[in-house]
Amino acid sequence: MAEAPSLVSVCMDALSHQLLHECDDLLLSSIYHLPSHLLDTLITRLPPLALRTFHLHLPFDHHSTKKRKRAREWNLNSAWQSLFQQRWPHRLHRIHPTDWQQLYWETHLQDCLDQAAEVALIPSFVGYIGDIRISDSILKSIGFVGNSSHSTCDQSKLSYHCLQFGSQLSYLKLHNLVPLGASSNLLPSLRLSETLSCNYGHYIFIWSNAYVAFTSLQQVLTITSVLLRECKLQSLVLRCIRSRGQIDGLCKLIAQHRSTLTSLEFVHCTLSLDFINAIFGSLIIESVQKHGIQHLSIIASSFLEPCTVSLPSGLVSFLSLGRSLCSLKLSDNHHGRTFAKDLFVTLLNVSSGISVLDLSGNKCTCFKIAGWLSDFNRKFLSGSHLSFGNGKSLKLLRVLNLRENNLGKDDIESLRYALEHAPNLEELDISDNSIEFEGIRNLIPYFVGASEMSPGITCLKLENCDLSYVGMNHLLHVLSTYKGPLKSLSIADNYLGSQVASALGKLLSSPIEVLDISGIGLGSCGFQELQNLIKEELKLVKINISKNRGGIETAKFLFKLLSRAPQLVDVNAASNLMPIEDSLTIICSALKFAKGNVQCIDLTGHIWDYKPEDVSSFTEFVYNGLPIVVLPPSSTSAAPQDHDP
Repeated sequence: MAEAPSLVSVCMDALSHQLLHECDDLLLSSIYHLPSHLLDTLITRLPPLALRTFHLHLPFDHHSTKKRKRAREWNLNSAWQSLFQQRWPHRLHRIHPTDWQQLYWETHLQDCLDQAAEVALIPSFVGYIGDIRISDSILKSIGFVGNSSHSTCDQSKLSYHCLQFGSQLSYLKLHNLVPLGASSNLLPSLRLSETLSCNYGHYIFIWSNAYVAFTSLQQVLTITSVLLRECKLQSLVLRCIRSRGQIDGLCKLIAQHRSTLTSLEFVHCTLSLDFINAIFGSLIIESVQKHGIQHLSIIASSFLEPCTVSLPSGLVSFLSLGRSLCSLKLSDNHHGRTFAKDLFVTLLNVSSGISVLDLSGNKCTCFKIAGWLSDFNRKFLSGSHLSFGNGKSLKLLRVLNLRENNLGKDDIESLRYALEHAPNLEELDISDNSIEFEGIRNLIPYFVGASEMSPGITCLKLENCDLSYVGMNHLLHVLSTYKGPLKSLSIADNYLGSQVASALGKLLSSPIEVLDISGIGLGSCGFQELQNLIKEELKLVKINISKNRGGIETAKFLFKLLSRAPQLVDVNAASNLMPIEDSLTIICSALKFAKGNVQCIDLTGHIWDYKPEDVSSFTEFVYNGLPIVVLPPSSTSAAPQDHDP
């Protein structure tokens, strides 16, 4: 015979049932005034919906001048954590939130939307996504027990859950969903992918359908007002926007949220003059003649004529009124040289607070972007009305990325003059430009003159620039005494040979923390000279010496490096033709005597024939449960190859 429930248990069940239904203020007040031990018991027995009601109506503590709620008197966060663990035990080990209630309802709504997506994708589905019924198992998990009459119960609809719990969202994914209110047999599917991220009133929209109909874009407004009525758009990411109908709907969406929108990103879009002018025009708050965008990105998109010839007026107005703009990224868009030149001219004459400017990946021979900096500089020197002192944009510039832009030696000379008017520049990337010896020689005077500046460039990237060891030796000599000081340098993929080892050894003794010298042709002689030059403790944190064909001297260099770099955590020594017999012994010995806390040594890219017992000595070296030494797969374990024709 089952044991009869206690009176306390019966009362707790009754209160829990009442909290799931209509609950007046008098009852709530009585509940909150229960003794602490009874409240603790009640909290642990409440289902999610009842706990949400209890949490939502907590009284203020009138003894506090700030009127903090009494939630701190009860461990409600632990109660929500317990409910989360009961429902999703397999997800618990991957997360460490501060607000378990927020995470609970966010995950619940994600489950609801995932279930709705499965229903909507069935070919026979006809109707509205908002009316899709949530399964009894999900309803039961939050406390809807006995409410299985789907024809009369609004709580079973997806729209109810979106409206009730949408404001709790901080992260959400929508997969292949037709917009709420859109009949799937009449409209193409609006594919909302990646993330729709909300955090107490802001979210990120990403949609990726190349040909969404105008009526579908109108439904996007329905999503923002119905799905997340309490949220206010802050960040918007748009993919594959190309048609006029898409632009019209998008402008309405932007105009609706322009007072809160701070980030805008276009990816794989086709940008015409009308498109650009309309989009940026919809951002302007006319009453104050400004916009609130802080971050603008246009990535891998096509600019149609006349946008390739000159800067569109809509973008000029946007930049001119962007006092809050701090990040501008126009990457991989095949801009022409006139576009780039006009952009710099505009930035010199506006008062935006741009600290990050990324114009990378605009290498395109048909537009001949090479020479734009030189053209710009000649215009300035010829007595133009433009003056570097007029605008604030370059003065606040902190990061400049000009990677892969077909820049030549003349452009670098012009860049040097521009950099003199960017006193706060900290990071410069001019990789993948064939600047050669003359280009690097043109840049050296900047570092000589900037050696007294503060803070100065701390991160410099000159990868794959067709540099010679003569120019690099000169630059490294300057950087070794640079008072910035330089913290990070990458000269990877420039074939410099062992002749650069002496200058590198001097640089290692400077405050450099991150060094990438991958693929510069050091060879065994270069590594041997480097290890002989290390005489004192280094400040290195991360180093990449891969693809230098150093052989056994690579391992010997690592031994010396690990003993002299107490802050070193990451080493990439892949593809260096190291022989397995002696190299592993030397590296194992190096780890035993290492001063620092090395987390990873990458030795992949070697063709080594070994058995598990041959590398068993490395098993003692782990970090966060993972082996520190990353070995290549053994050639003995590789599948046999069939060479038959």
